[in-house]
Amino acid sequence: MAPPTVLVPMATASEELEAIAIINILRRGGCDVTVACVEDSPSLSVKCARGVTVGCDAALSECTDKDWDAIILPGGMPGAKVLSQRTLLIGMLHAQKQAGKWYGAICAAPAVVLLEHGLLPTNATCHPGFEAKLIEQGVQGVQERVVVDVGTKCVTSRGAGTAIEFALKLVELLVSKEEADKVASAIVF
Repeated sequence: MAPPTVLVPMATASEELEAIAIINILRRGGCDVTVACVEDSPSLSVKCARGVTVGCDAALSECTDKDWDAIILPGGMPGAKVLSQRTLLIGMLHAQKQAGKWYGAICAAPAVVLLEHGLLPTNATCHPGFEAKLIEQGVQGVQERVVVDVGTKCVTSRGAGTAIEFALKLVELLVSKEEADKVASAIVF
C-alpha cells in the first residue's frame, strides 16, 4: 500500500517551527510529504518568519494534479496571509474538503486562511491572538490544543508549542495510532 501523501504549502514568513515539526513528524510516520512553495521562487526556497530559509520540493503549480491524502498549512504571520491570497491553494483546499479528504492548519492559518474562505468547521482552534474571530463565528473548542472535526476531516491547532502534538495527531489519522505512538516514543515526546 502506498504511503499517505501530504502537501505542506509554504510562503515567505510561514512559521518555520510549525512547518518543520509537521514535515518531520509526518515523514517519520511514513507519509510522503511534499513541501510546496506558493510564491514565484526559482530556487524554491522560502525565508520563514524567524529568518530560517527552507528549501521546498516543488512549486505549488506543480502539485495540482496529484490526489493528496492531506493538505496541511503552517501558520505564522504574514505567511498565513500570503497563503490566504493564493487562489490556486484555496481552490485546492475547497476541492480537498469536497472530496472528503483531510486538511488542516495551525496557528494563524485556521483564522486567516480557513475561516476567511469558508473552510473552517464549527469545531476548531487557532492561535490565541486570533481566537476572537473564531468565537464571533460560534466556533467550539477554540481553546483546545488540537481539534479534529471528523465530519469535515479538518484538523486545527494553536501554535508552535502544539506543533508536535498536531503532527502526531495527523500521523494517527493518516497512518495509525500505533505509528503515532512509535514516533512519539522515538522523539521522547
